Parts: sequence; structure tokens; C-alpha cells
Amino acid sequence: MCRPEHMAEILRYIKKVFPECERVTSYGSPASILCKKQEDLNMLHDLGLEMIYLGLESGSDEVLRRINKGETADEIVRAGLMVKEAGMKLSVTCIAGLGSLELSEEHAIKTAGALSRMKPEYIGLLTLLFELPTPLMRDWQEGRFYLMNPIEIAHETLILLEHIDSEGSVFRANHASNYVNLAGTLNQDREAMCARLRKALEGKIKFKSEQYRAR
Repeated sequence: MCRPEHMAEILRYIKKVFPECERVTSYGSPASILCKKQEDLNMLHDLGLEMIYLGLESGSDEVLRRINKGETADEIVRAGLMVKEAGMKLSVTCIAGLGSLELSEEHAIKTAGALSRMKPEYIGLLTLLFELPTPLMRDWQEGRFYLMNPIEIAHETLILLEHIDSEGSVFRANHASNYVNLAGTLNQDREAMCARLRKALEGKIKFKSEQYRAR
């Protein structure tokens, strides 16, 4: 969220002190991107900022509202497109199970839609789990939120992959939180990843045990 001029100063300093540095990347919340002008992002890229990690979480405005994300899907997509317009690579994360069973299909289809609009270079799919006390965790503990099981998560992920059109995006669902590891490049490896999910649903591939999942 710091001023573009301050970020520019940091990037120049990195180049001066670490001339061997080949790449600088940054996390970027939608708000931190949208508060900047396009020319600011262009300048930061020219100074060596090569990639931004952006959290989409969900393409469903209702899911985003329930988790208090702070932006709509359209606003997050706009932020992602600004990053790409600046010439930077874009890495986007989303979270399986975030809409619970109630909004699972909407969450999958609309997340696929948002990703298809941004066509980021990298897509990371994590799976919801609770470790730290948060409002959503309290909702789960008190019965107001349903935490989806591995089979339901696999079904949701299958729907997402079936609806996404993001040619060239490197897709990864191999985070410690995921029940089934997936890796490929869209759209060419979509069917192979879908087949792996179907095998898991048929019991031919084991889901990761809860004890091995981590944030």
C-alpha cells in the first residue's frame, strides 16, 4: 500500500545494492493495486518489479461478501488486468471450499469465469482449513458454516476446471492444504487433471489425510 514513489526508491536501491538480483516480486492486494494509476504500475515494472501475487479467493460476489474480502470480483479482475497491462506477470490464488456446500457450484463456476477473464500466468488453488481463530472459524465451530469434505472439494474442483478457459496458465493445486495434488498447464492439461480428480472420486487415488494438511 506504500506510495509508488517509495516503491520506486526501494526498487532502485535493490538494483544498486544487489546488482545480481534477477527478479523482484510482491504480494498485491486488490486495494493496493487499484489505488495506483496505470502509469505507476508501468513505472514499477520498468524498475524491475516482475510479478504480483494477487488473492482472488472467489469469483462469487456473495462468497466475497461473506468472507469480508472488501472488493467485488469485477474489481479484483480489474486489478489483475492492470498488473498485466503493466507488463508484469500475474499469479492468482483462490480457495476451494470457501463458499461451503451451499455456494459450491456458484463459487466454482464464477471463480473459473474470473480466472478466464484475467488469464494469469500462474493459478494457485488452495483448500480451506482452519488453524487460527477467525470469524469464519467461529461460524464453523458454532454450526453456522459447513466445512466441505474431500469428496465435495474434489467435485467442486472438477467443476472449476471444466469451466475455466485460461490458455497458457500454469495451474497448481499442490499446496499442503489440498486433498489431491494437481499440476498442469491450461488448457492442454485440463483433461488429465480432471481425470485425476475422477480417479480420486472413484477411490483409485487416496485423498491426503487431515494430519498432513497444513496452512
